[in-house]
Amino acid sequence: MKSFESLGLSGQLVESIRQLGFETPTPIQEKAIPILLQGNLDLVGLAQTGTGKTAAFGLPLLELVNENNRATQALVIAPTRELSVQITNDLERFSASFKKLNIVTVYGGASIRDQIMKVKRGAQIIVATPGRLMDLLSRKVVDLTAIQYIVLDEADEMLNMGFKEDIDEILSTTPEEKNVWLFSATMPREVREISKNYMRNPQELTMGERNQGNENIDHQYIVVDERDKYLALKRFVDNTPDIYGVIFCRTKIDTQKIAEHLIKDGYSADPLHGDLTQQQRDRVMKSFKNKSLQLLVATDVAARGIDVSNLTHVIHMNMPDEMEYYTHRSGRTARAGKKGISIAIISKREIGRIQQVERSIKRKFTRINVPTGDEVCQNKLLALVHKVKQVEVNEEEIDSFLPEVYHELKDLSKEDIIKRFASIEFNRFLEYYRDARDLNKSEKRTFEFAEEDDRYLTGDRVFINVGKMDGLEKGSLIDLIVDFGEVDKKVIGKIDLKGAYSFFELEKGVFEKLIQNFEGVELRGRKVRLELTSPHKEKYSEKKKERFYSSKGKSGGYEGGNRDRGSRDRDSGKRKRY
Repeated sequence: MKSFESLGLSGQLVESIRQLGFETPTPIQEKAIPILLQGNLDLVGLAQTGTGKTAAFGLPLLELVNENNRATQALVIAPTRELSVQITNDLERFSASFKKLNIVTVYGGASIRDQIMKVKRGAQIIVATPGRLMDLLSRKVVDLTAIQYIVLDEADEMLNMGFKEDIDEILSTTPEEKNVWLFSATMPREVREISKNYMRNPQELTMGERNQGNENIDHQYIVVDERDKYLALKRFVDNTPDIYGVIFCRTKIDTQKIAEHLIKDGYSADPLHGDLTQQQRDRVMKSFKNKSLQLLVATDVAARGIDVSNLTHVIHMNMPDEMEYYTHRSGRTARAGKKGISIAIISKREIGRIQQVERSIKRKFTRINVPTGDEVCQNKLLALVHKVKQVEVNEEEIDSFLPEVYHELKDLSKEDIIKRFASIEFNRFLEYYRDARDLNKSEKRTFEFAEEDDRYLTGDRVFINVGKMDGLEKGSLIDLIVDFGEVDKKVIGKIDLKGAYSFFELEKGVFEKLIQNFEGVELRGRKVRLELTSPHKEKYSEKKKERFYSSKGKSGGYEGGNRDRGSRDRDSGKRKRY
């Protein structure tokens, strides 16, 4: 096992990180640090979440940046504000007793005036999200002419979030002579293009096989009816008293609803999604990190950059559409060599996704059952007894109160006291789980759809027959949906852009309006077709399906890839182009 000293780091920096408790480097740090310390080459590092990538690029960066030069010498670009803040915190901790560096974080959702003031004081290292950095570049606040090192962290996620144009724009404004260090969990085509266009003969490091999952994660799944997913979640939480984890949902709407139901049902939970203000997000994350919050309900995007130790579980309320998202989700647990559990709560129609992910991450999933009501009650009771056994008794403080307690209980036997004490907590669960039905379903595929409880419905998933080959990116596809569908941007969730088609999440109840407004719309001579892919489509009448497939009406146009708007003449029903 190598030490940090053997990697070429200076003694002062090694001592600084040793004071933080770091003794030996992780595999990605062991491989990347000696290469990056050379300071004259580009690097592509492929490693999963939780493998220590921040230190892998951060420690060499701190060695190479000149503290006596006030110009911006290094730029780290990350997909989310949480990850940006986390990177900055790590860099500041690593360098606290090493160098006096001004490290500035810039991200949306916070005061741009404060960030401008900090940058103008002289930021040797800037850690930024793409959108806010573009804003500061347009205001000529950030000067990248002296940049020597650029780090693209979580590059695959930035492209998934639609930041490709911003990344291209930012990199094009930097000097020709610079080093680009790209770190990513996966290497899709778009990431490979960045490597090809902006890097010179980069060295490539791959930790394990590509897309391979963390060996310390126990991957599990259960099969239930769609309507029973929330009930199954509650049973797992009740059956695991010491659970400390993240619950992933596909959309912001689902995230908010699940969190609200958990809070209403008495659980220590809070949501984390893009509609929260920065102040709200900071409050939630502070509570979660200090463990006053037990469960964090999050979207994939909002959870990026969460660096919380000792998470016991990651729970998926549905399987993500992209393989990479599962890897990122499950990687929130089992960090720094610890063990963790990833549980997918799926319906029968999602079983195929489990098999696909198994092949992708080269890990087998274990089929487990939802605990029965009796099992939950037994485990809750044993957890209470264990808590009583382990509680620390303050003999000196409690002694003066005990005579009255003994007097009150003098007519009860030891067995009666134990029974009554245990029943204080036990009766509540016994009442709830009395005659609880079995939620587990057979894996045998069926075309029947479960009756749905509106309280637990997830958002709709919509197919649209346009994609990248039509010149669309995520932003222009959203414009298309908003302009012609005449819906608010907030009702649109995750976008999954493909070549000749795409999928997008939609708030429940909006699809009927959307499909009516899309009648007759054409994109580059091709009729735009929408289809509801979630089980809820069975509830539409045959008349609506006929209208859906025929797409009758006057056609209009929309030039994919630009921001021209199309509108409807409400008197004639025809489309106009501006």
